[in-house]
Amino acid sequence: MEQVIGITGGIASGKSSISQYIKEMGFTVIDADLASRAVVEPGQEAYTEIISVFGEELLLPDQRINRTKLGAIIFHDDEKRLLLNGIVHPAVRKWMLAQKEAAFQNGQCTVFMDIPLLFESKLTYMVDKTLLIYVDADIQVDRLMKRNQLSEDDAMARINSQMPLAEKIALADATVDNNGPLEATKLQTRNILKEWGIVE
Repeated sequence: MEQVIGITGGIASGKSSISQYIKEMGFTVIDADLASRAVVEPGQEAYTEIISVFGEELLLPDQRINRTKLGAIIFHDDEKRLLLNGIVHPAVRKWMLAQKEAAFQNGQCTVFMDIPLLFESKLTYMVDKTLLIYVDADIQVDRLMKRNQLSEDDAMARINSQMPLAEKIALADATVDNNGPLEATKLQTRNILKEWGIVE
């Protein structure tokens, strides 16, 4: 039986480390962040649409979209942000579904989708089960400050822009506690996948 497992978490919760571990176990992990970059590459449908809506002044000399410039436009304008999301989000979903189909056609039974805003964006319909990577808020702040060289206020602002991890626990099918060492997190992940009959 083919199935899709959604991996989610919050910023600096350790989701990427777990996705990497699942890849090392031989599974396909389709990354929503990677998809959102791929669909705005020159020649892609979303790229063409963004240029026609936002203008050619967004282009860098190599014809790629200047993400910083685009970010600055939508950061201060809700209407334009919704417009951009209306172009990018459907393209991302289409890209991810195409990757999923390709993996199933290659004989894989279980495919993982790494979607940071799985619950916020109401994308649970795309997956059969959800796996949440959880850390306590103080550890999350600490890790984010160290990783991105941010002040505590900046780190808090980024974390607060997402649904609190504590609220996501009730929505997830299983939760991996990533407060401890990575090896312990990997073991928990493996045990959940065993329970679900995905690994032996």
